[in-house]
Amino acid sequence: MSVPSQKLVSDELVNLLLYRVLDVEALTALPAFADHGRDTFDPWLATCRRLGGEVLAPTYAAMDASPPTLESRRTPWEERDERDEASVRVHPEMATVWEALAKAGVVAASRPFAVGGQQLPLTVATFATAYLMAGNLSAYGFAGLTAGAAHLIEAFGDEHLKETYMRPMYEGRMTGTMALTEPQAGSSLADIVTSARPTPEGHYLLRGAKIFISGGDHGFAENIVHLVLARIEGAPPGTKGLSLFVVPKLRADGDKVIANDVTVTGLIHKIGWRGIPSLALSFGDADDCRGWLVGPPNAGLRCMFQMMNEARIMIGVNAAATASVAYHAAVDYARARVQGRPLGAPPTAPPVPLIEHPDVRRMLLRQKAIVDASFCLLGVTARYADLAEHSPDALVRARSQQLLDLLTPIAKTFPAERGFEANALALQVHGGYGYSSEYLPEAWLRDQKLNSIHEGTTGIQSLDLLGRKAMAGAGAAMLALAEDVGHDCASAEAAGVAKERVLAVRAGLAQVLDLTRVLGERGAGGDLEGMLAHATDYLDALGVVVTSWMWLKMEAAVVGREDPFARGMVQASAYWLATELPRVEPLARLCASGERSFVDCRGEWFL
Repeated sequence: MSVPSQKLVSDELVNLLLYRVLDVEALTALPAFADHGRDTFDPWLATCRRLGGEVLAPTYAAMDASPPTLESRRTPWEERDERDEASVRVHPEMATVWEALAKAGVVAASRPFAVGGQQLPLTVATFATAYLMAGNLSAYGFAGLTAGAAHLIEAFGDEHLKETYMRPMYEGRMTGTMALTEPQAGSSLADIVTSARPTPEGHYLLRGAKIFISGGDHGFAENIVHLVLARIEGAPPGTKGLSLFVVPKLRADGDKVIANDVTVTGLIHKIGWRGIPSLALSFGDADDCRGWLVGPPNAGLRCMFQMMNEARIMIGVNAAATASVAYHAAVDYARARVQGRPLGAPPTAPPVPLIEHPDVRRMLLRQKAIVDASFCLLGVTARYADLAEHSPDALVRARSQQLLDLLTPIAKTFPAERGFEANALALQVHGGYGYSSEYLPEAWLRDQKLNSIHEGTTGIQSLDLLGRKAMAGAGAAMLALAEDVGHDCASAEAAGVAKERVLAVRAGLAQVLDLTRVLGERGAGGDLEGMLAHATDYLDALGVVVTSWMWLKMEAAVVGREDPFARGMVQASAYWLATELPRVEPLARLCASGERSFVDCRGEWFL
């Protein structure tokens, strides 16, 4: 199998986005980041770039080829007292990778100094982790899940839970998971039935089953800490009756460490993300699964939304990184592979590299347009998150949170859906070798497909965007978005970006704003189905406008430069605005039309 391109993510792009488009150095004016500057940002980016290229990427192919296995030997419950017992065996190289990630401090990079973190802006940490994800997304998945689970305990746990579980997780001695989904409920969290029975000792006894739990067992860390949604006996039905619990795989019993009645009952065989196991878990088969409440009773989903939203952004970064590594591999292949002759050349002319053919350049430019817009969108989203948490101005915090909430469904979905398109094009550039396992584009394509499903399908993200975020506060977030897009349109035109491109972005924004008003009035009039039926098309339209805004920002940052990187950015901007923005008007017309073909189609008609 070929070695993956060592250019996982474009360093030129990262530097442009951080220091020109996002002006990340301005964040150091905030008290939380006063100890930082480019002298701390660049070394962290370099560390993650090295880890991604030298530690994670070399393990990717092996982990994809040899996914985790479920051990056939079942140890009796009463004998499960060994610290290193694991029902699932991951690839042996994962232990080495995890040691390197833990030693570098990857898990806690963006967390405060007080809990052992580096207190880096999320904006910087986002691009640093992209190098790791592009190297081996499954391996990084353990770290991302652990960071999110530890942050939940940091935000809502008591001091005992913080000392017992949060700190070892941030240090990399323990890993974490999020255990929401149940076999009978799927994405419908209101139907969760896992129960929690209080005890006089202060802990709860949990009983139930969870499924699709990534990283739920492995054997390379001291312990695994599950963050579990369950229903305390007597709690109200629906999501309002869910509570959040810390449920470790192992627990202390005097001076011993014993198993906590958490059993692996199944291993999901996945098309991608093969390095990290996805498991079915059973809690409380022996009625001795102990959990500790995190946050108030019946507020579990509100607490869990913190990790769920962080995970959505993580999936978006993962999708952009997966498209990025495939794009750079496609560029390398197109430059090296000699095949065919230019149009009109005689048969005696020497063959030329693939990149000399216009249609190959079209496929590469489309990949670049998707990848770079995705990273810019994720950077903008992360910057809003930094301001929402750390700005001393309450109005800035509130406005930034509105925009963060609005953009999160797009930042998760666009890189995943369009990233799959980009990955398919990377495979296409490789031709016949693309669908062979001797080259990696087919593996990255498999990985990418999971990103449109992880942490909420595209349909779920669309309903969240249109049904909640765009309509919240009488459309306040959409108005804030319009202000920021308008400001950047003016800046782009002043910088020298072609006026027709700026006007096209303004027109696309106006179309989506008008559509939002129409759909909002439809919903307010009681026609919720008519409002939400085309929610996925609405997300598509707004995603095109938002990414076109990203391209204006990026083009404005390089306008006037003549170096190859800058000229490529200008061409990609021109391509995206010319080929994608014209789609907004028909999408808006479709959403507003009330077209009902699939709404009215009955289940028995699908033959």
